[in-house]
Amino acid sequence: MTAAPVALITGIGPGTGRALAERFAAGGYRLALLSRNAERLKAITESLADARAFVCDVADGGALANTLETVKATMGAPKIVVHNAVGGAFGNFLDIDPAVLSANFQTNCMALLHIARATVPDMIASGGGAIIATGNTSAYRGKAGFAAFAPSKAAQRILLESIARHSGPMGVHAAYVAIDAVIDVPWTRKMAPDKPDDFFAQPADIAEEVFRIAHQPRTTWSFESVIRPFGETW
Repeated sequence: MTAAPVALITGIGPGTGRALAERFAAGGYRLALLSRNAERLKAITESLADARAFVCDVADGGALANTLETVKATMGAPKIVVHNAVGGAFGNFLDIDPAVLSANFQTNCMALLHIARATVPDMIASGGGAIIATGNTSAYRGKAGFAAFAPSKAAQRILLESIARHSGPMGVHAAYVAIDAVIDVPWTRKMAPDKPDDFFAQPADIAEEVFRIAHQPRTTWSFESVIRPFGETW
């Protein structure tokens, strides 16, 4: 019997990360789940049928490389990759610590580069696959208070576009799913306690869109999908 394909997902947490893991598990994938938080990762992994936990800070290039090698050696080469880990911070260009922007580049952009280099060649060799990054509209605009974040997300999107143009003709679908929303997790509910339920983007709905993009037919691939609640101002 052929083993189920592997989906590798970074940034596993209580919101979008968990929802992504649950959706790909329901879609028949074995899961390689990456997070810095061992306790949280263990709890989520144990709630799923065929998932393995890999504690890893994707901003650490060496640790990430070792983890990706372990995933391939123990589970096989991933067929789907979702880079959901994110490094973020607020502040204008005068107030931010430049080191914070540098750290966010490591998580948002450089980690994507390392992951793509480690996984896309195997997808090409096997006849196809998908690599997707979850992003947001900071990738398209540099608002004043996002100087330590938006540049790293813009670089992430442009890097992924370069990956798409290179790898697409060889059968690997690279795509960017931008989430223009406040995601429904406990801390955002505390931040906006008076907002109605439909103000928040539901993690399960975000995961459904990522899963859809990952399984588009080759005749109609999307590179970018920008999603937001119906009432979001944009």
